[in-house]
Amino acid sequence: MLLGAAGRIKGDWLSYSQSDLNSAKAEGYNALNVVVQDPASATAADVEFFKRKFAEAGLEIGQTNGGYGGALVSDDEDERKAAIKFLQDMCRLTAEMGSPNTYLRPGSLNPGGAWTPHPENRSERIFDRLVDSAKQASAVAEAEGVKIATEGGVVCPVYSARRMRDFIDAAGSPALGFNQDPVNFVASLDEAYDLKPFLQEFFDLLGHVTWGAHAKDFQVMTKLLVHLEEEEIGSGLIPHDYFLTEMQKVAPNAHVLIEHLPAGRYADAITEFKVYSDSVGIVWDEPNPPSV
Repeated sequence: MLLGAAGRIKGDWLSYSQSDLNSAKAEGYNALNVVVQDPASATAADVEFFKRKFAEAGLEIGQTNGGYGGALVSDDEDERKAAIKFLQDMCRLTAEMGSPNTYLRPGSLNPGGAWTPHPENRSERIFDRLVDSAKQASAVAEAEGVKIATEGGVVCPVYSARRMRDFIDAAGSPALGFNQDPVNFVASLDEAYDLKPFLQEFFDLLGHVTWGAHAKDFQVMTKLLVHLEEEEIGSGLIPHDYFLTEMQKVAPNAHVLIEHLPAGRYADAITEFKVYSDSVGIVWDEPNPPSV
């Protein structure tokens, strides 16, 4: 597995500076995700220049992440078609970059954002709509020879290991798989306080279609109602040693990307994360920077 970061550099891919890439490498990261706001406008020169910057830093290009919001399930068919085209364009750009996969954001009917709840997000009609969107995007991914890694979470249409497996099976594409990110799926105190069987279900049902992983942590807040908040790695409840052991079994070539931190906290996070990986004998792969 290769250890990297998501969100270590903020902004669109065209704004990534050489100094920021070099700093991430100096902190110990070997891959970075790539945020793209307009894949259709990317030129061959843009891609070549971008790859040269990663090569100079000694970094591997990680998962790409397109800024198409939550419209893959939109009730507005024009919005949905635009989001599907955006994801299809991301597949093409991902192939040009040499990235291993692009990220699929399932979306929400809530106008507040893709990662917000809505009463119909778990309905069959929204599930079927998401499957249709994924099929159209996956056809391009297959043609381009890249993978699509689906993120999920308790507030979105794919809200559990079982629902994610049903979604991937229904779409029926060898390009479509899963991005392990267990914090997003924790929905109860029973799950929060007994995480190993909770995690294991994701590996049992989705290990064979796991293309990558995001790493973060969470804590149960001291409140009357159940309230969970993200936490820095090592300060929460996720058994990262167990998670990494299972990841190594099912996806030994995957990128594991630490995420959701202020830029200044990534250096401490990788140090803490390596305590867990060292404790279970994980030997991280060396990067394969772009060939330019």
